[in-house]
Amino acid sequence: MRYVAIGDSFTEGLGDERPDGSVRGWADLVAAGLAATADQPVHYANLAVRGRLLAPVATDQLEAALALDPAPTLITLNGGGNDMMRPRRDVTRLVALTEQAVLRCAAAGVRLVLVSGADPTARLPFGGSMHRGGVALTSAVAELAARHGVPFVDAFGDQELRRPAYWAPDRLHLGPAGHRRVAGLVLAALGEPGAAHVLGPTPVEARRLRTEARYYRQHVLPWAARRAVRRSAGHGRTGKHLDWVTVAADRAGRAGH
Repeated sequence: MRYVAIGDSFTEGLGDERPDGSVRGWADLVAAGLAATADQPVHYANLAVRGRLLAPVATDQLEAALALDPAPTLITLNGGGNDMMRPRRDVTRLVALTEQAVLRCAAAGVRLVLVSGADPTARLPFGGSMHRGGVALTSAVAELAARHGVPFVDAFGDQELRRPAYWAPDRLHLGPAGHRRVAGLVLAALGEPGAAHVLGPTPVEARRLRTEARYYRQHVLPWAARRAVRRSAGHGRTGKHLDWVTVAADRAGRAGH
């Protein structure tokens, strides 16, 4: 098994930080889960970069993934979340880009799994518009995947992931529990055994004025400042694993469980 993950911050793993500050995320957990089930190492690359729009994911990242030597046997593709945050979004164009990626992988003989990002919009400023765009994109990609016989993981429509406890403090990226659940959903789509992670009961979120003011100061204003100067969070960054790394089999560390 040679697995490559391509996408944006969702696939890079933001929100699931290790003690040293590096990010893990659901794709890392999928690689670990595949290795555990097969009881043998998996070769893994992750080319995802935070802030990327779908176009460079479906073209530049995909071509870099297919150019790896030896070639990948599995690719997961996620993208479009950053496009949904732009005022002028073209769902038809995003679906066309996704279909081009599907056809490219089919021609290369590489198994592709499409993954939608989870839906953060209920707790974000101006989330209503983003939600409507996300619904339209997710529905169209689901139809596309069904037409081409490609597995599709609908994290956007997963009701369990809407609970605040699955999210990082910035409310835009999943936290460790959210990444663990998405890993389980992806592994299930790949036919791996086990159920996706589910949190137990958690306290009701209290959104007090002081809490909201701190949230806007720490997360919303820095994002707005970057948008004002048209600077992506991923400016100057590359994927965290540009070439194959080996993920050892560890049955004690099964992802999604």
